[in-house]
Amino acid sequence: MNSLLSIYPQAIDHTKKKVLEDIDRYLEKRDALPSFEQFRSDRSYFLEQIWINVWINKASNSITKKEKKSFLTERGFEVDGVDRKLVNQLFRTEIRTYQPFDVLTWIDSVFLHHEEEWKERYDTARENFFIKIEEVRLAEQTKKIKEEILVVAEDFLRKEYLRLYLYIRFYVVNQIANDLERNPKYDITKSHQVEKLTVIDDTMTKEDYRLVSDFFDELTGGIQEAFHWGRNYYEYETYYSLYENLITEYLFEIAPDFIMNHSSKMRKLYEKTNEHSKRLPNLIEIISELLFDLAEDYTAFIQEEYLLDLIKLRAVPFDEIMHRDMFEHDLEERERRQAEEQAELERKQQEEARIITNVFGIEYSPGVGRNIQFVLHIGETNTGKTHQALTRMKEASSGLYLAPLRLLALEVFDKLNAEGVPCSLKTGEEEKLVPEASHISCTVEMFHEKEHYEVIVIDEAQMIADKDRGFSWYKAITKANAREVHIIGSRNIKELLLQLLGDAKVELHDYSRDIPLEVEGSEFKLSNTKKGDALVCFSRRKVLETAAKLQRMKLSVSMIYGSMPPETRKKQIQRFNEGETTVIVSTDAIGMGLNLPIRRIVFLENEKFDGTRRRRLTSQEVKQIAGRAGRKGIYNVGKVAFISDINTMKKLLQQEDQPVLTFTVAPTNAVFERFQKYYHDLGTFFELWDKFESPKGTKKASLAEERELYRMIRGTEIEARLSLMDLYGFLHLPFSSKEVELKNQWRKTIYAIIEGRDLPEPIIKKKSLEELELSYKAIGLHLLFLYRLERRTEAHYWERVREEISDDVHEHLKHEIKDFKNKCKRCGRNLPFDFQFPICDSCHSARYRRDYDDY
Repeated sequence: MNSLLSIYPQAIDHTKKKVLEDIDRYLEKRDALPSFEQFRSDRSYFLEQIWINVWINKASNSITKKEKKSFLTERGFEVDGVDRKLVNQLFRTEIRTYQPFDVLTWIDSVFLHHEEEWKERYDTARENFFIKIEEVRLAEQTKKIKEEILVVAEDFLRKEYLRLYLYIRFYVVNQIANDLERNPKYDITKSHQVEKLTVIDDTMTKEDYRLVSDFFDELTGGIQEAFHWGRNYYEYETYYSLYENLITEYLFEIAPDFIMNHSSKMRKLYEKTNEHSKRLPNLIEIISELLFDLAEDYTAFIQEEYLLDLIKLRAVPFDEIMHRDMFEHDLEERERRQAEEQAELERKQQEEARIITNVFGIEYSPGVGRNIQFVLHIGETNTGKTHQALTRMKEASSGLYLAPLRLLALEVFDKLNAEGVPCSLKTGEEEKLVPEASHISCTVEMFHEKEHYEVIVIDEAQMIADKDRGFSWYKAITKANAREVHIIGSRNIKELLLQLLGDAKVELHDYSRDIPLEVEGSEFKLSNTKKGDALVCFSRRKVLETAAKLQRMKLSVSMIYGSMPPETRKKQIQRFNEGETTVIVSTDAIGMGLNLPIRRIVFLENEKFDGTRRRRLTSQEVKQIAGRAGRKGIYNVGKVAFISDINTMKKLLQQEDQPVLTFTVAPTNAVFERFQKYYHDLGTFFELWDKFESPKGTKKASLAEERELYRMIRGTEIEARLSLMDLYGFLHLPFSSKEVELKNQWRKTIYAIIEGRDLPEPIIKKKSLEELELSYKAIGLHLLFLYRLERRTEAHYWERVREEISDDVHEHLKHEIKDFKNKCKRCGRNLPFDFQFPICDSCHSARYRRDYDDY
């Protein structure tokens, strides 16, 4: 093997070197010269072992696996398919006897009968031995001296901390004064996700800064390298970074001479060192860690000083005594001012706490206690709870139905009018006023506590736990103004409702299913879809792609999803009820208030995205949806099927729900009325809302959408021209604020209102289902403004336009959904039907890179 031939002489040279090293170690510790024969007798076995070790390691590490297998094959070994570890083991065994080098013969040729060479080797080994001993002694001595120097330096710097700080302080004062006089003031502006450094003032003014730390927060205009998660990036430099470096460099410059000039212990230690050793330790090298820590302390310490006090030092030539007196005076003055500021801060905090209590605290205690008869309808889904409550409302002289969804409000509106009970409809986006109607069907957000009815029906009361909308149910339940209030909810809300109602008169009706639910034992396949099935998934995209697959399988399909226009949803349901379609594909919207002739509920997914993360369905969600299976007189057993993980999902369906123990509170008109006695800007309102601690058993609404919209118009003419109540009313409009087009429409419309111009008409596009649905939402937002401005004539026109858009959506779903293609929301590229995400991998990677670069 060529490789073995090339490394063989290298192994011999290395072996000779190791043997000579062994000789030196043998000789260096002997006071008298031993004979070569004595050495050979003592070390012969070890010398031979040196060659074996060197050769085996050299060969094993230098020869490739392929060459090793070739070498072993030549020696009769079968090594095909043998793992690397065994190949190495066989090779190391076989290579031991390959052309052995005779170490003893070589060593004899060098030293046997060569007494002079042997003696010279001994003398050199002994001389090097004594040199090493001396080096070890000097190293120990140096280490001890360094430790003494470090102790002396640390003690000195601790005692003279303030004295040295006076030098640092005077140095920093001059640097700050120069920067204030010469440097402009910068700020960062952001445009199209790109940060840009902009000069906002030609010079900085010392009066703008209370503490040095405030000045240190300013940008220098430079760029510095930073590190995050092991990766380096660049960021705009602040004066803090600059001055931290300046203080460190200046401290390293003056500290050694300062210590030597003012520490007699250090001088004596160095004199003693010079007497006993030629190695004088470098002071900076020894105390560098001390100085780094000290520089960090001084940087933090000087930030606490008042900038104007510090600047005065520039006019005073440096003198330790004078500057110490000035520092002590400034320190006393600083402590006095800080005590005053702390007292003022505590006073403001107490005043703020009082305001928070006055504004929010008294609002969130239940107002129940009047002469109201509460009737609770508690039970499982599809048990007739709503029917019983509505029957009582129809019999009353006046009634109000509060729905969680516009669709349900519309359904009750149609139902009551069809049964001869005149009923009006009121939602944020529409009003249908029926002459002489004393009953109203509306969404829960439209509830007004000052209006009185004989009967009020509040549906889906478990929604009180919703983090964004829950307070609307709380307000309706606790502020209802009626002779009878019927509250409909699931079993897990019962205890919370009884707690809220306190000592009020409560009549409780508990409902159980007459129709049992039966879980199928085999996993569902799409090819198993039959008439009367409702297939449930948790995104609009999944609904459309599933419906498209079923239509290509020659099945007629209705669809239901959250962003679908309610009129379209109503028509889709009607098609299923009348047998025009045989299957429904829906999101979990099917679980709320929709009673349909469903034979079997099929869960196509066991998880959903809840706005924050993808998680498994809860027991309550499974029950709410599965409960829609079965219809008395049609399907006397409700079937439930799962696409996977049947046992786990069956346990969720059967387990007892955890009771709802908390509900959400949100700002009310009364809160804003009290707030305006103290402040008049929404920025302060949001700050106080964050500080307000809601009562036990409640949680605060995040107001995330309102805050996002407020950031768009903060400091603009919109905020200046609108009253606080009107502004918050516009922020609180219920529309899809995550849609960029709708946010822009919202802002343009408010500008038109404050400038007295005609409202901009919503943009209508009809090329695709997505454009139709967005156009429907745009008209809905326009209607929210029209009804808020009492412009009903215009509103009626736009309601007709919206109904036409709804018809277009319905026709699209009815005839064109089979051609649905799953596309990336960003680039439009076709995606596989079963692709899990709304954007393609390329767009996701590009967005990740952009987000990281922005960071």
